[in-house]
Amino acid sequence: MSSRNRHFRIALFAASALGSLTLSHAVLAQVDATTTAPQQDSDVADIVVTGIRGSLQSATNAKKDAVAFGDSIFAEDIGKLPATNLAETLNRMPGVRLNRDINGEGTQVAIRGLGPSFTRVLLNGSQLQVASDGGTNGGSANREVDLDFFPSELFTRLDLAKSPSPSTLEGGIAGTVNLRNARPFDKPGTHVTVVAQGQYTDSNDRISPRGAIVASHTSDTFGILLGVAGVKTKTRVDGFESLGYTDGNLGAGDPGGNNFSYASVVPNNAGHGLVAGQPVDVVATSGLTRDQLSTALIPRLGRQALTEGDRSRISALASLEWRPSDELHFALDGLWAKSKRNYDRLIMNWQVRNSGPGTSATSTGGMIPIDLTVDDNGVVTSGTFANSSFFLEASQFKQTTKFWNINPSVSWQPSDMLKVDLSANWSKSRFFREQPTWAFQTAPQSGVDVYYDNTGKGDYPSITTNVDLNDPNNGLWRWYRQNVALVRRTTETKGAHLDVTYGDEMFNVKVGAAYDRAQRTIRAYDNSQNYQTSVCGSDCFGNTGSIPTSAIPGYLSPGSTSNFGHLASGDIGFTQYIRPDFDAIKQATNYASYRDSAPQAIGAVTGGATGDMDEKVWGAYFELNGVTTIAGRDLHINTGMRYARTRQFVVAPTQLPDRSVVDFTAGSTYENFLPSINLTYDVLDNVKLRASASRTMTRPDAGQILPGITFSDPSALVASAGNPNLQPYTSDNYDVGGEIYTGGIGYIGLSLFMKNIQGFSVTLGEERTFGSLGIPFDTLLSTQREAMEARTISVPGRPGVPIADQLITVNRPVNLRDLKIKGLEVTWVQPLDFLVKGLGFSANGTYLDQSSSSGLVATGVSKYSYNLQGFYENHGLSFSLNYVWNDKAIAVNRPQNGIQNASLRSAARGQLDLSAGYQLPFLNNGVRLTLDALNITNEPIRTLFEYDNAPYSVYYPGRTVMAGIRANF
Repeated sequence: MSSRNRHFRIALFAASALGSLTLSHAVLAQVDATTTAPQQDSDVADIVVTGIRGSLQSATNAKKDAVAFGDSIFAEDIGKLPATNLAETLNRMPGVRLNRDINGEGTQVAIRGLGPSFTRVLLNGSQLQVASDGGTNGGSANREVDLDFFPSELFTRLDLAKSPSPSTLEGGIAGTVNLRNARPFDKPGTHVTVVAQGQYTDSNDRISPRGAIVASHTSDTFGILLGVAGVKTKTRVDGFESLGYTDGNLGAGDPGGNNFSYASVVPNNAGHGLVAGQPVDVVATSGLTRDQLSTALIPRLGRQALTEGDRSRISALASLEWRPSDELHFALDGLWAKSKRNYDRLIMNWQVRNSGPGTSATSTGGMIPIDLTVDDNGVVTSGTFANSSFFLEASQFKQTTKFWNINPSVSWQPSDMLKVDLSANWSKSRFFREQPTWAFQTAPQSGVDVYYDNTGKGDYPSITTNVDLNDPNNGLWRWYRQNVALVRRTTETKGAHLDVTYGDEMFNVKVGAAYDRAQRTIRAYDNSQNYQTSVCGSDCFGNTGSIPTSAIPGYLSPGSTSNFGHLASGDIGFTQYIRPDFDAIKQATNYASYRDSAPQAIGAVTGGATGDMDEKVWGAYFELNGVTTIAGRDLHINTGMRYARTRQFVVAPTQLPDRSVVDFTAGSTYENFLPSINLTYDVLDNVKLRASASRTMTRPDAGQILPGITFSDPSALVASAGNPNLQPYTSDNYDVGGEIYTGGIGYIGLSLFMKNIQGFSVTLGEERTFGSLGIPFDTLLSTQREAMEARTISVPGRPGVPIADQLITVNRPVNLRDLKIKGLEVTWVQPLDFLVKGLGFSANGTYLDQSSSSGLVATGVSKYSYNLQGFYENHGLSFSLNYVWNDKAIAVNRPQNGIQNASLRSAARGQLDLSAGYQLPFLNNGVRLTLDALNITNEPIRTLFEYDNAPYSVYYPGRTVMAGIRANF
């Protein structure tokens, strides 16, 4: 243990001891007996959503009583949590940043500068894991939780604890989110709530249904609540993808990525006065110097991407409560959910990566750059690329996620001095994704030009060509590759928690114990090689196989989308291209039999590692709560210690030379002591000062500790390896702050915080020869084999390299010594009744700064972010205008694609949303008309390859308008 860590632990032990001595005159902060996560009730600020002003008034009142740092959102009436899912709801809190899917919907939350895997998500106070994988592009390892899976209509409370109390379950350095589903005694009596809306999206000009119905009934001692919520949306997202930028290989010693090679001799049909078979000086044709051309950056794949289909989600909740006496309460909560995504993804690629001389029929011969211009960063701004190639990548994926959870609990208070809470949980979820892909390439050396314009005339580079990409009968289209890929994930959790509170209003001690187990399985299946041989024989450009090349035009048609990019600005290049007849191809190639007999593989189509993880955690804590008086003013104290012991066992599949798959195993055991203290001092009746110190812990991502190697890069230049020796991340946290209450709902709050994180992991690249990886060459994808074979060919200025000696960058996560995050949060809530009765605003902003000795930082951290809300509520009318803005952030650390100074960055983005309602003056005021408009300004979702004019991806989710009714009976 380092000296600094030892001093920190001693300090917190001393603080805990001081807290216990000063609690001789403490007042117990009472806990609501209906809450399954009682440890959080006194630690967070509450927002009771009965209306905009009502919610803010409750927030202000509760802020005065809170001890620790945090926020909550309550819904007194079922179905009144704001926003469409729980991720969107949490986005209204200060310090919370959303990860969004390509359709614009929030999926995961990041808190105070750390990614979703650093946030612990609980359901009714118990662990929550779901086998989903992060959205359309996938790849999550299950430490994160996709909150778009849960509809807001079935939940009544969300807690966000930013500084932990000892009774808070460990695992969240960034914070802990507790989701609390609706229960019958939340609102005694008989009630029925109906929510019905139509959802219009301008990305596809379609209307989709969404709704919920929740019914509850209570007697004196028994209550039952049943609810169901569902949505089925027609989805369309237009976008641009690059898979990063790279430069061409001109010869030995070239710097940069070298993901492709320019032509060394003039290919056939190159045009531009060039003679086929003659040597070509690409430096001269480019108009650049050799140094400029060797580092000139263009997209690895410049591609238009259309995603369209439908997404559905249905969720059901059953909650039973039995209260045989005031002292004894039983509850049983059951939640079931199912989500489906059925999408077609049609992507037309300008093929840059892997292009160049090669040994197979897919070899392009290499592009010839003509009249290029570059900026100061080496990004190409304009030019022509002769002898280019395009390929259509057409995927169909069907994705299904199922989840169920059972959560029994009991609360017993046999006397005023003693209370016992006992809960258990058991959940299981399954994920399945089938994603076949068929790809069709323009014939090599067929005279295709690309005209490239990146001068800022559109949202992303304009790529146009001299051939009609929307004509299936132009004689250019050939088989390129066919993939049969599937992935299955299963996650199961179980656990039990015991909490005992002893004391009266003058003193309180809490002790507790917990056991949690989480088992994850991620397995991939792939039959691409056998299927490809069946489809097109030994040569995809020949006339063998079940669909000969000559018959391909009969399986293609012009694209049905005539307005691709209609939400984009400016010139974005080609907007129409061919599409395949999926059903006809499947039938002709007997696809189903190859899918059903697919053998196990070591790489998942959604990215990330495959394998199994079994994680068992034993925990125990003691906690002291109370109030004492110093200088005539109250000091509120929450202090104590949590202990956790973690045992992990991981299994990773690895492929042997005979193509068989065997499992490699690894295990680790570690323990953590996590002290914390939270203090709040009443300086004046309307002024509060707060301070907190704590140690927290987060376990490494499940996918990072799997020991296998994944070699999925089509260029065969990059591999990913796991590290079962990764240690958990621990953080020493310090918070200070306070509020000034100005009367009514008004207050101004300020919080400063610092996190010193030890063992933070980053992915570092290490160059190794292919031969040292132990991966059989004949198990690689066809595109990988072709790329490696191309690099064996000698051309002038560039000698060939044997396959076994080719250098592969192996990305592997490692623990760093330190990462420091410092931040500031400001909140201001202000009524403006002196101007207009019912008018007001709420604003919060966050500033974050991070540093490490390595220079690498946590991803997804926006330096600045803010949330502005203006509202009016009076005479049955409510109106709220929300604007959330996040500064740019590093999405993936450098280097990228061999470019040493390049990282991926999410671009700054702001989203403007409107929520309005009108209470109809009849039916006992039980019916309310609702209107919500999302992303009013049509903001795209952009990720950059280091530079503003090098977009990695751009997606256009468009605007969404939801209109309907909410009725209470």
